[in-house]
Amino acid sequence: MGDENVAGSKHGNLENDFDHWQDQFLTRLRKFNSIESCGSQSEEKTSDLDTESADESGSGSDSEFSDGEDNEDDDEEGGDGLVDLEEIGNVMKKAKDKKKQDAESGPKEMITPSLRKSLTKQGYKLIGSHSGVKICRWTKAMLRGRGGCYKHTFYGIASHQCMETTPSLACANKCVFCWRHHSNPVGTEWRWQMDPPDMILDGALANHYKMIKQMKGVPGVLPEKLEEGMNVQHCALSLVGEPIMYPEINRFVELLHEKSISSFLVTNAQFPEAIRDISPVTQLYVSIDASTKDSLKKIDRPLFRDFWERFMDSLQELSRKGQRTVYRLTLVKGWNAEEMDNYAKLVDMAKPDFIEVKGVTYCGTSKASTLTMDNVPWHEEVLHFVRQLTSRLPDYEISCEHEHSNCVLVSHKKFLVNGKWHTWIDYPKFHQLVREFKQTNGAQTFSALDYMEPTPDWAVFGSEERGFDPISTQGGWHYWG
Repeated sequence: MGDENVAGSKHGNLENDFDHWQDQFLTRLRKFNSIESCGSQSEEKTSDLDTESADESGSGSDSEFSDGEDNEDDDEEGGDGLVDLEEIGNVMKKAKDKKKQDAESGPKEMITPSLRKSLTKQGYKLIGSHSGVKICRWTKAMLRGRGGCYKHTFYGIASHQCMETTPSLACANKCVFCWRHHSNPVGTEWRWQMDPPDMILDGALANHYKMIKQMKGVPGVLPEKLEEGMNVQHCALSLVGEPIMYPEINRFVELLHEKSISSFLVTNAQFPEAIRDISPVTQLYVSIDASTKDSLKKIDRPLFRDFWERFMDSLQELSRKGQRTVYRLTLVKGWNAEEMDNYAKLVDMAKPDFIEVKGVTYCGTSKASTLTMDNVPWHEEVLHFVRQLTSRLPDYEISCEHEHSNCVLVSHKKFLVNGKWHTWIDYPKFHQLVREFKQTNGAQTFSALDYMEPTPDWAVFGSEERGFDPISTQGGWHYWG
């Protein structure tokens, strides 16, 4: 009845399609019961009632996907869901004509009215027809001087100068731990209207700065941090959805770099060609949510039938990228935390520069997920997993941790220079290198080692701070969030 790939859905998602179908079904059932109660009436009278019922309730199977704009055509088809054999030709012709009409009208907008309402309620600022931006809680925390996110500890970003956005709210997976409870659309290819990248970036920045300004006057917000927050330096393309699906993702990333904004791009490893073709980004992530075909299907619930082949091909393409690459592992206790040898094989395949291992965040109950707090590992359990993993990886060691985020960073030993970790990023150097790359049409290449920077002692694994920046000491850990 509904379509999990919302490019073929009339009401935004599977749940809305079902609700619409259910309303139609119950209406027809009530009509049918009403007619049955009049059994003493003549056959001719019953036929008249059937026709009247069909006129009031709409068409047959087509109305299951009605978006409220085709009622007139549906009424003409009449129907209690049954079609005489001699009428099949006419019904098929009408369906074909309607399909042609839809094709001629062009691609639909990704964000339906119901989806727009849902996402707006969740705090998204929507841009155009398929993009969004949302202020991160760590941005708010650093505006108050209360510490930054794990990317501040691991890579030296300023959390209050980071914008979290996406040029594509759609995704090819329906992960069990998705923090948006699958309110965003899903699809396996781009079949929607497309907004230009400059419009998306301008809209994202404008909405982000508006949200920053709204923090003015909030208790604890520091004026100097608020002023700095009005100058975005980093962009996390990981809000929701699959940003690499956006056909103009390369131009979007170039526009970020032209504004000296670093790019942290996360992909779900279902689009290997897009990974192959992506221009240099500051840091390219691939989500490694499981290490076997069966567990990946269970956890990510991908739409592609050849999801495992796409996953493996994506890792192969990642291994060929010149800039910083990261595996992102989300541990779900009882689901994917025991496949140690298989994880080690996946690491050996692409040899990423870094491996982020994070305990899953419980986002509450929903119809879309069966996760509970029992599936959330403690930080010490995450550390135990990481120690087991690194024991199988001779070229990697634990370099950093962010206890509050329940996150640990494993780094390739090439970033351990003269006994000191260099996991932080020299952002001005990166922008210089990417400009030279573009000016030479890619002839002047560069690698992750060309823009690394020493990691401060407080951020290194084993320090007493456990990832907490001592400059942000307003009361300690309990102030975070």
